[in-house]
Amino acid sequence: MMRLQKYLALCGVASRRRAEQMIQDGLVQVNGLTVREMGVQVDEEKDRVSVSGEVVRPEAEKHYLAYYKPIGEVTTVFDPEGRPTVMDKFRDYPVRLFPVGRLDFDSEGLILLTNDGDLMNRLLHPSHEVSKVYLVKASNQVSEEEIRRLRAGVMIDDKLTSPAQVRLIRREAFDTVLLISIHEGRNRQVRKMLEAIGHQVVSLKRVEFGPISLGDLPRGQWRRLTEREVAKLQALS
Repeated sequence: MMRLQKYLALCGVASRRRAEQMIQDGLVQVNGLTVREMGVQVDEEKDRVSVSGEVVRPEAEKHYLAYYKPIGEVTTVFDPEGRPTVMDKFRDYPVRLFPVGRLDFDSEGLILLTNDGDLMNRLLHPSHEVSKVYLVKASNQVSEEEIRRLRAGVMIDDKLTSPAQVRLIRREAFDTVLLISIHEGRNRQVRKMLEAIGHQVVSLKRVEFGPISLGDLPRGQWRRLTEREVAKLQALS
């Protein structure tokens, strides 16, 4: 027996958190009956679980991919505005995948995709503090004092950010390139951090997610993670 939201995550339907919302929204049925309350237990071998009328079962094989998201794609399964999504390249993939976390429409870089909803949920949980590293070009010259402020934490959305790791790559007349590592997942966080010290983000690329690096993966292309990379992700959570 296991909780319904965990079962949905194991099926690759969504993360546990998203699965809980789907249950509350009345999208999930157990043995033909809609379930809206939390805490329901299901038996994988005996119970019939459906989402919007479609029976779901745990995927026998888990898939883990790295994708170089270009600018101009949203990190969702479906976009109500009709914009391109990171899932467009995976419509014909043999199993249903979900992106791990988000990357802004106007940002590019590394996105992980998987049908392992349980691992996805653990990687995104704040308690695990999984680091994300961004290569950022900021407007104008970012001073050493401003870099120290980023490292210490700045106020965005009325809340102090956790200390960031910041390394100066180069400083030129009209822009500065920084390597910024954070473990929080707040909305447009890096952009807001730069705005808090008086700069705009000219370009932003995520180059690492935990132990996984973008490397030389071409823009718009994807690859499967190695067994060693998957083991490192599982060790984080």
